[in-house]
Amino acid sequence: MISKNDEKILKHLKVLYVEDEEDILKFASMVLEDYVDKLFIAHNGREALEVLKQENIDLVITDILMPKLNGIDLIREIRKNPLLEVAIIVVTAHTETRYLLDCIELRVDGYILKPIDVEELLKTTLRAVLPKFQASELKMQNVLLNAISIFVGGKKIEIIKYLIEHSDSESIFYGSYEDIVQEVGVSKPTVVKTFRQLIDTGLLVRLKNKIYKFQSDITQYKE
Repeated sequence: MISKNDEKILKHLKVLYVEDEEDILKFASMVLEDYVDKLFIAHNGREALEVLKQENIDLVITDILMPKLNGIDLIREIRKNPLLEVAIIVVTAHTETRYLLDCIELRVDGYILKPIDVEELLKTTLRAVLPKFQASELKMQNVLLNAISIFVGGKKIEIIKYLIEHSDSESIFYGSYEDIVQEVGVSKPTVVKTFRQLIDTGLLVRLKNKIYKFQSDITQYKE
């Protein structure tokens, strides 16, 4: 149905599905839960906005006709907020095509017709998030190139590769020294020293205990 590489992309996603019809919501949830990192659900636009306030969502999949706040008004609220950089897919029935002009104006990233087809759902999801994912991949490749230009020694590079491969879509790594020691097969002093060098050069920022964030451009810190 989809390739292994596509599955890898989906596994990074936090998806919000907005639908007031329980049967459709259950079906879509059953499909997506097997593929994405985290799936959140909402039954109308107001519930969706509350989720968006609390969670860092990559993709919103929304129905159009819903109570309290419909899909079009939900999209308008999302697009008005510059902090919400999310892809949006609209799920629509043939009778709702009059709303498509609004969707085009609001820069919707994809459309799915009801009844929902599993393959179409997954492929449309991939197309919607691919630009953001590719930008993130390019950013992380630049991080790796910068890191390699600073560090020498096979074990340190292996540690850096592990950190990058296990960082989320926001370039944040969650883990302990012990995890890296076990997975990469290096000594704890080597891991500690590598982290210290990464932080000293500005490549890595410690947010809190066991949480670190990569910076995309560290050339300004190089000697």
